[in-house]
Amino acid sequence: MSAFGYRKPADLPQTIPLFPLVGAILMPRGVLALNVFEPRYLNMVDDALAGDRVIGMIQPATGDEDDPAPDLSDVGTLGRITAFSETDDGRYLITLTGICRFDLHQELEAGTPYRQALVSYESFANDFAEARGERIDRDGLIRSLKSYASLHGFVVDWDSVEQAPTETIVNVAAQICPFDPAAKQAMLEAVTLEERTQTLLALLEWDRAAGGDQRPMQ
Repeated sequence: MSAFGYRKPADLPQTIPLFPLVGAILMPRGVLALNVFEPRYLNMVDDALAGDRVIGMIQPATGDEDDPAPDLSDVGTLGRITAFSETDDGRYLITLTGICRFDLHQELEAGTPYRQALVSYESFANDFAEARGERIDRDGLIRSLKSYASLHGFVVDWDSVEQAPTETIVNVAAQICPFDPAAKQAMLEAVTLEERTQTLLALLEWDRAAGGDQRPMQ
């Protein structure tokens, strides 16, 4: 069960606000810090805070950050605002915690400055419970992540990684590793933790083979 009391897809709203952002994915039980400054998204946060505090994170399908209304990916994640503050210059600093992924079914003419859509969570009903990943080679996964971090000069608290649940290790890596948007979307859309791990390992190996000089799946 979600930390917020959500037990099944029917517990979540079918119509949600959307926050399209290139290169940003949110996994169930993952956290995403956002700096919100565009007026339409400030309005979205205001409305979310006044309501059920949920926002749908989704990547544009085109990867074009200059398009004010880009086509959207087929899958995103519903997140709940779990922390927020307002800056002196009117920005919101918010933290979203992932609840469940969704399939985007239909965008709506909602009359708001931000986009809204009708979504379904049925394909990802298992997101409500933490995946244990018993069939995942955890030691091999951590070795691959250490090699990747060393190649790129990333500083990682490996003691904390060793103590974290396997799902947390995979999902945090999926969110924070600087893969290109298509690679991140592939990990988001992997239905099971095992499938996501295999996708992550393939991306890590691709990067290692390239010597860290190019990003995969461009």
